[in-house]
Amino acid sequence: MKTTMITISPSAPVLIAGPTASGKSALALQIAAAQGGVIVNADALQVFAGWRVLTARPDDADLAAAPHALYGHVPHDADYSVGHWLRDVTPFLAGSVRPIIVGGTGLNFAALTQGLAEIPATPAPIRAAGDALSHQDLLAGLDPATTARIDTQNRMRVQRAWEVLQSTGKPLAAWQDDTPAPLLPPEQAHCITLDAPKDWLNHRIARRFDIMLEQGALAEAEAMLPNWDPAHQSSKAIGAPELIAYLQGQMSLDAAREAAIVATRQYAKRQRTWFRSRHKNWHHISADSPDLSATLSFAAAPDH
Repeated sequence: MKTTMITISPSAPVLIAGPTASGKSALALQIAAAQGGVIVNADALQVFAGWRVLTARPDDADLAAAPHALYGHVPHDADYSVGHWLRDVTPFLAGSVRPIIVGGTGLNFAALTQGLAEIPATPAPIRAAGDALSHQDLLAGLDPATTARIDTQNRMRVQRAWEVLQSTGKPLAAWQDDTPAPLLPPEQAHCITLDAPKDWLNHRIARRFDIMLEQGALAEAEAMLPNWDPAHQSSKAIGAPELIAYLQGQMSLDAAREAAIVATRQYAKRQRTWFRSRHKNWHHISADSPDLSATLSFAAAPDH
């Protein structure tokens, strides 16, 4: 892993990955303040309208500090895939303003820097059949090559692989092997991963959820309650099922808070595992550093 001082060019794209609550957005704002750029979302849930507080989307102060894109632009009841995101991010790669692409969704960064196979959409009947199967039954229906590549603890990823095999007759691993060239090869960007120590991050996760409650996450859940559907992709926002369960009288607020914090910590663990495995050639910065930008050197723009 690269841990040396990183010299940031004002013209090259910057990619910032890391687990939830590790300080990615703050680092992106520091880079934008130093050199300019548009901060582009690479988080799979921050794209949805409705859950602004609960998904930690940029607040009004952040939006005023730097231009942002691809936050909250998708209706809460819509489907949105990695392919959708890749198409949405493409214009920013050729735009006049340097993109600072930030998020915790490893698949988005993998698609951007390694390429994405154009897999046909899953027919509704096959999606419904997958919804009805247990996690273990879905796993049992996968080929060994695909099983070895995906997070087998993540039902969404397992079901997606099962649906691909059922609808196309071709394993997900085979589709991935036929992947086209990436839109942004990693050597053409500054690729940064924030490494977050477990105990430090767990404390931040608990504190951040309490701040979310203070800032209106419960009111946000109340507004979403009439249209709540656990099948919606946006409903996977961590804390959403728990706060909805509280509003429906199924658990106390303390229990909902604790369950949401535990779920967030489990998600962060999966993210750390992913980035440790997949981002070995990225620059790594310790997220608990007092000043993240101290590990960066900002190159001046060339004279014209």
